[in-house]
Amino acid sequence: MKKKSRHIADLVKMDAPYAVMDEVNAIMLMVYPDFDFNPVMRVFKDVESLFSGKYPGHRRCNTKFHDLKHTTDALMAVARLVHGASIAGILLKKENASYGLISALLHDTGYIQKSDETTGTGAQFTTVHIQRSIEFLSKYFKYRGLPLEHYEDCCNMLRCTDLHVSPNDVTFSSPDIELLGKMMGTADLLGQMADRNYLEKLRYLYHEFLEAGITDYDSEFDLLCKTPGFYAFIQTRLTDTLGSVTDYLQGHFKARYNIDRDAYKDSIEINIAYLKTVIEAHDSNSFAKELKRGSLAIQL
Repeated sequence: MKKKSRHIADLVKMDAPYAVMDEVNAIMLMVYPDFDFNPVMRVFKDVESLFSGKYPGHRRCNTKFHDLKHTTDALMAVARLVHGASIAGILLKKENASYGLISALLHDTGYIQKSDETTGTGAQFTTVHIQRSIEFLSKYFKYRGLPLEHYEDCCNMLRCTDLHVSPNDVTFSSPDIELLGKMMGTADLLGQMADRNYLEKLRYLYHEFLEAGITDYDSEFDLLCKTPGFYAFIQTRLTDTLGSVTDYLQGHFKARYNIDRDAYKDSIEINIAYLKTVIEAHDSNSFAKELKRGSLAIQL
């Protein structure tokens, strides 16, 4: 019998946005048989337009780490967490779950430059991108006529993606929204770190940090060398700060794919283990040759 994949990239074609949306819809229908995916799909199409430079008043996305795929990676993780929670007996109100997905789609809109922001890239807004995303939400809710009573809930979910923010310091309107905030903060991290091309994209992340004036890393290689330590920090955040909502994932993967493991954890550990071999065997002049998945190596 063929061994089941340990990597989430083999379960869904994650670089095909509409395949991701189909899977998210299928997952939500497992939780809510009458789930209306149309509002989520409408937001997705607007976000796709925004990232491609077709949304009024904005330039196209020019950050290579925080791109549309990162957004759909986070979206997928939120859907899986919602499903896993339902299996564990925690059924979120359907409307709240829908806005959890919408928040995931809008969570990094702050990286997109406005039409009159013509210097540099959206990376310069790294340290303020969450506030910019919240500002985008305010205008977007009005533009699309979305119920304003959900606006602050979505903002609070976005705030949970800030590594310096604890959900304990956020005033949520309900236990549902608090749980969705923790799921959003978790999904943002899992989505990027479990990406099959995560290690290659870290080189992009270094240049985003550089443009933003973040001086924690001396070079691309230095950022890679510090990433295992970052993962240790993230494990603590996922468990202690974000409430161990990752515990819901094994139930999801078992029910959806008959994989009795947390495939996000597997995928991240595969990435980190390979990263450690690269770090041990190479220096700043030779490491890049080991990071060649996709076409990323030639796009820097």
